[in-house]
Amino acid sequence: MLYHLLYPLHTQFSVLNVVQYITFRTAAASLSALAISLSLGPWLIRTLRAFQVGQVIRQEGPTSHRPKAGTPTMGGLLILAAAIVPTLLWARLTNPYVWIALLTTVLFGAIGFADDYLKIVRRNHHGLLPRYKLALQIVVATGVGIALLALAHRGEYNTRLIFPFFKWLIPDLGFWYLPFVVFNLCAWSNAVNLTDGLDGLAISTFAIAASVLTALAYVTGHRVLADYLLLVRFPQSAELTVFCGALVGASLGFLWYNAYPAEIFMGDVGSLALGAALATVAVLIKQELLLGVVGGIFVLEELSVVIQVASFKLTGKRVFRMAPLHHHFELSGWSEPKVITRFVIVAIVFGLFSLTTLKLR
Repeated sequence: MLYHLLYPLHTQFSVLNVVQYITFRTAAASLSALAISLSLGPWLIRTLRAFQVGQVIRQEGPTSHRPKAGTPTMGGLLILAAAIVPTLLWARLTNPYVWIALLTTVLFGAIGFADDYLKIVRRNHHGLLPRYKLALQIVVATGVGIALLALAHRGEYNTRLIFPFFKWLIPDLGFWYLPFVVFNLCAWSNAVNLTDGLDGLAISTFAIAASVLTALAYVTGHRVLADYLLLVRFPQSAELTVFCGALVGASLGFLWYNAYPAEIFMGDVGSLALGAALATVAVLIKQELLLGVVGGIFVLEELSVVIQVASFKLTGKRVFRMAPLHHHFELSGWSEPKVITRFVIVAIVFGLFSLTTLKLR
């Protein structure tokens, strides 16, 4: 919005010429998101407490988590507001990639909101039935896939995959790209949801992954850098840098209140939306497979649940003390802050390694 209002005035006020640069608008969106998060955080916490919107703790979870019952939840509303408003202010709103990313994030957030609402009303940890929750995710993800196929038909996108390390391996999935997109969005939204179990864990590791995607979105849309790194270049994808920057700023602002001991939890309204945002951006900039490295922590968390369930059903035995993985380390004697800090360190390593793969091909 501000781009469309301010940039036309650059002929009268030369200082406004800076608005055309994505780097400037990304920094502005990030700082705006941080300011919104920090300023609205205390108000939201007070409001959620007034309406008794508190976290319901699973009885089968670690006993150390039971004192957290009643902590305000649904803080993902703050993250969404802090990310969406700056994106609308600083991004080019004529860009279809931006709208796909925004709408996907909002719709997955709406699914999470419904889940959180039912948990609060029922006063237990059972929200939407899993099959209904997954069905809604599939519906939204299918809409995203259809939109991408439509863009591909117009020559504004393609359905090829880029494999890390193998520059010659670029298969075209064609129509099969649709189920591939559906799987990605559903898997990643649930991966972040599973990671959201300790104070500040999900949002801090998300901020790291979003920072990496910010850099990837920029180079994908940059003619010189994309050609140098042998990336599939989409000029319009560069505008997603603004969206990613807003996500980073919103995450840091939320982390201020979500850090151990947390004053507020994001809830499913936040975790499902953020996971979908990661997957959508990765799909749009053609880094779907590299996202598995960028968000390696989320992959490990989700795999730990899959392995635990499969092992118990097949053999009757558990591989981990408890899944997801962060609970296993808690029950192994690590304190909650230690688990969080070490997971953040691993997330940074994953992020840095993913950036090196751009040249190691």
